[in-house]
Amino acid sequence: MNQAYTRFQAPFLATLNDDAVADPRWIEELLAAMESSPEVGMCASQVRLAGQNGLDSAGMLICGDGSSKQRGHGAWPGEYDSFEEVLLPSGSAALYRRAMLDEIGGFDEDFFLYCEDTDLGLRARWAGWKCLYAARAVAYHHYSHSAGRASPLKAYYVERNRLFLLVKNFPLRNLMAAPLVTMARYGWHAASLLRGRGPAARYREDGHGALSLAALAIRAHGSLLLNWRTLLAKRRAIARTARITPGAFAELLRRHAIGAREVAEL
Repeated sequence: MNQAYTRFQAPFLATLNDDAVADPRWIEELLAAMESSPEVGMCASQVRLAGQNGLDSAGMLICGDGSSKQRGHGAWPGEYDSFEEVLLPSGSAALYRRAMLDEIGGFDEDFFLYCEDTDLGLRARWAGWKCLYAARAVAYHHYSHSAGRASPLKAYYVERNRLFLLVKNFPLRNLMAAPLVTMARYGWHAASLLRGRGPAARYREDGHGALSLAALAIRAHGSLLLNWRTLLAKRRAIARTARITPGAFAELLRRHAIGAREVAEL
């Protein structure tokens, strides 16, 4: 995606995962939403689960420890048919304004896999850009086809990268509270595992042990320590160009929040 952005000079950049298929009017609807206001820097699609009746995402939500989840995941699409502002889009099917990307930079390639769209969206929010949800811009997503439904690869990068975006983007007060939210989420993961629900249960169903999941979390925190200086430098760069206050950003996080229990059970 970064290569496409740097190689071409189109005013907008559309992103579509390799395991997603767009409706014929997808780009038309996204462009209409984007051009509704110059303050809009990104647009979210109505991403449906391919071959199913439910939604994959209608924009993204954020947890107090930096975990991000799809808004409306599993819901009937008709429940999310309003044209409205959301926090940020899922990069599986989204549209971004070049002027915004020129200002904040493209996707952070240190993330490699997962959460890079959330990180970009939060940086855009710091810079004062808005995100609209275009309910009629429909795409169909084969959820987690690229790296597996609940593979060790996915588990590691989701956990590592939520730590990366947390340190880069969260206001200090939210950052200090994040470890408590993380402990609550881990507790709900354990409870959900016993009940056979949520991503931890799916991880075990796919043949992986709970101890390996704990080992991946430890490894993710080790990577955070190894990359601490780089992340702090990125954090300072975001703060230098921010156009909203930490208080206003914290309010955005509150308005578009998802609880630790929901993250563990979805």
